[in-house]
Amino acid sequence: MEALECMKTRRSIRKFKEEPVSHDTIHAIIDAARMSPSWKNTQIVRYNIVENKDTLNTIANECVLDFEYNQKTISRAPQLVVVSMVEKRCGYERDGSYTTSKEDRWEMFDAGIASQTFCLAAHDLGVGTVILGIFDEAKIAETISLPEGEKVAALIAMGYPAQECEAPKRKGTEELVRYL
Repeated sequence: MEALECMKTRRSIRKFKEEPVSHDTIHAIIDAARMSPSWKNTQIVRYNIVENKDTLNTIANECVLDFEYNQKTISRAPQLVVVSMVEKRCGYERDGSYTTSKEDRWEMFDAGIASQTFCLAAHDLGVGTVILGIFDEAKIAETISLPEGEKVAALIAMGYPAQECEAPKRKGTEELVRYL
């Protein structure tokens, strides 16, 4: 698939077939996502793949702040990616001070780039994804025994799409650009 076609046709998928994505395919997706740019090449993003149904149900029922859409999406997904980031590297100087006024918010910027690259690579390989942002970070970290020094950035429900989704209406280019 050409890059622009991939970007224009990728959709957020919330209904999945029961078939899990193979580990070989997941590795191919992560192999592409690992090429995402990061602050001073710190490469802080990690991918924790949740496949255990009991753990998926715990996350759906106890870790998404009772947000019904996330509960349903996670319950229907054969796998969930807990995107985490290594703390205190991105946005920092070697002495521990912040490099810019954005302080440590570069972590989320890098995690966002990596998450979108993950989703685009998945789409290219026929795998559906949706990035979920409403969750209790501490409960998820505890549920999956996230390594110390990492924190949760996002959740990505993943699986083979059970249906095709139409593109939602988008703003026109003229509304989004400003030339100075």
